[in-house]
Amino acid sequence: MAGETQTLETLCVNTIRTLSIDAVQKAKSGHPGMPMGAAAMAYVLWTRHLRYNPTNPDWPDRDRFVLSAGHGSMLLYSLLYLTGYDVTMDDLQQFRQWGSRTPGHPERHCLPGVEVATGPLGQGFGNSVGMAIAERWLAARFNRPGHTIVDHYTYAIASDGDIMEGVAAEAASLAGHLRLGRLIVLYDANLVTLSATTSVAFSEDVGRRFEAYGWHAQHVQDGNDLAAVDRALAAARAAEDRPSIIIAHTHLGYGSPKKQDTFQAHGEPLGDDEVRATKRNLGWPEDKTFYVPAEALREFRKAVPRGEAFEAEWRQKMAAYRAAFPDLARAFDQALAGEIPEGWEGTLPTFKPEDGPLATREASGKVMNAIAAAVPTLIGGSADLDPSTHTSLKGQGDFESPQAEGSETAQGKAGGAWGYAGRNIHFGIREHAMGAAANGMAAHGGVRPYTATFLVFSDYMRPSVRLAALSALPVVYVWTHDSIGLGEDGPTHEPIEHLPSLRAMPNLLVLRPADANETVEAWRVALRHRTGPVALVFSRQKLPVLDRAALAPAAGVARGAYVLADRGGTDTGGALPEVILIATGSEVALALEAHERLGRDGIRSRVVSMPAWELFEAQPHAYQDAVLPPAVSARVSIEAAASFGWARWTGPEGAIIGVDRFGASAPGGVVLQKLGFNVDHVVEVAKTVLARSAGRREARR
Repeated sequence: MAGETQTLETLCVNTIRTLSIDAVQKAKSGHPGMPMGAAAMAYVLWTRHLRYNPTNPDWPDRDRFVLSAGHGSMLLYSLLYLTGYDVTMDDLQQFRQWGSRTPGHPERHCLPGVEVATGPLGQGFGNSVGMAIAERWLAARFNRPGHTIVDHYTYAIASDGDIMEGVAAEAASLAGHLRLGRLIVLYDANLVTLSATTSVAFSEDVGRRFEAYGWHAQHVQDGNDLAAVDRALAAARAAEDRPSIIIAHTHLGYGSPKKQDTFQAHGEPLGDDEVRATKRNLGWPEDKTFYVPAEALREFRKAVPRGEAFEAEWRQKMAAYRAAFPDLARAFDQALAGEIPEGWEGTLPTFKPEDGPLATREASGKVMNAIAAAVPTLIGGSADLDPSTHTSLKGQGDFESPQAEGSETAQGKAGGAWGYAGRNIHFGIREHAMGAAANGMAAHGGVRPYTATFLVFSDYMRPSVRLAALSALPVVYVWTHDSIGLGEDGPTHEPIEHLPSLRAMPNLLVLRPADANETVEAWRVALRHRTGPVALVFSRQKLPVLDRAALAPAAGVARGAYVLADRGGTDTGGALPEVILIATGSEVALALEAHERLGRDGIRSRVVSMPAWELFEAQPHAYQDAVLPPAVSARVSIEAAASFGWARWTGPEGAIIGVDRFGASAPGGVVLQKLGFNVDHVVEVAKTVLARSAGRREARR
């Protein structure tokens, strides 16, 4: 360190280190240690292996880079600035400040070149697996002999914390099984975490673990050995038949005399004195902050002409491809743009009451398969639950390595050799990795991913869902078995708090349709929605297909809530209903039964189906007031989930029929009956609310 020769390469590496140190110190907040230790291997990756074009960050065939160790965000921000992306020195100096483009952890869309939001450890690792899946699928779908237009790698830098996290373990297991040879992870093994050295909690042989997963594993004993890192990356690229991990042994806070290899360098600024001492140790001017030597910047900025040449070469290939395969080229462009082929909505089925009762999960399966025939980029799967979630795409093959033992390709099964062109992904019992991988697929582009599991297990993937919402990624979640109507499996599998919890998440659209035709409309909304993830919540139990001849059309789903049935309005010369029943999902049919009973008792009632709170909130106030007239205070909500949040729709004079306890193991109908989801109880509550409301009106006179 002290007195080390300032070769051009060393100068470049130390530029990354000192920019990171200075930004954290100026912000008085951040994680300097990781960028200091990982700067050398990041330099080798970004200057010798990674294919990217700073002047066009969205070039389709670029390599993807994921900083899974998102706490080291200044490493990425420094590289983006130095290599010529639209990132300024002012951006670096505004690190972690209000309104800046350089938040504490990378966020998608804040800066060009940031592919995914990372920081919650392990998520970026899972994202990188999803990106590798998308790359392999697009390559299998569109490449033709002599015309390779999808041909890139996914690289990630992961920390000790990433490797410890369960989501990374799940994702690594899946990647190894799928033999994703275009995935390369650099593991920054500095053996120090935020509170201590890793030895207090982590002593496994990571290389052997990953080899057991089916990965190609290498060790680089000195992460500052640029030539060794270079050789390891070259060997990893050559291992086309499996993903690779490079375990690079580094020093957290490299160069800091007092804090190198200590947890004090992990999550807090070095301090003014230690910053000066570190710069002195690295042979750097002590009195200069955010200093970038001209020769270092010139070296880094070679990335611009290099990247433009990479893209120009690809565009030549693309031009030849367009000439040879014009239809495929149009489909490729459409896939990358996230566009859905015209006419896809014409494939959507309709359901009739005489078709008989149908669980919305079953209806969803029929809708999905109709969509899949018209939307070739719909790809995904479940956490080993496709027979229960009805999410298998029939005749579309399994996504799997063509070399996998027992694969359709290897065995020549009927239906064709799908390999990586298959659209059904078997994620295994790995909900968390499934969610993280779907985020990576959506961020990569070219595919429209979906995942599926039971609603209660959305908890297992919630951190990934949250990052999808934060990043506005258009992932579709199919969550079935949505209530105590699940029945015999009992309270461990019966979701209670999940609906209000998910509705509380910003930018997550939650739809719980009432019958088969509302399910069609929910899927229509989901595929049109491009600004964030969508949760489609479906029943296990069979539900009647509502007779739309006597009710409002299901197209009202697009507005979030609509008047399904009414005995006010035109039926009574324009009189308002006396009581409004608001329900979602399977409870809408119950509300209609109660509506009929109330009508026989001479009470004007209205049934509002409210499948999507978020969509209803976005409607004009005039529409909201037409559906839920402010003058009608007698309101009852009916949903087999926790009551939390419903008061905003029922108002202070209304009532909530919900489930504020865990469920029970018994036939679903029995559980619903015992917990108050029956006509007698709904009618009783409605009459009580109506009487109470009338009493208050009388008292005010």
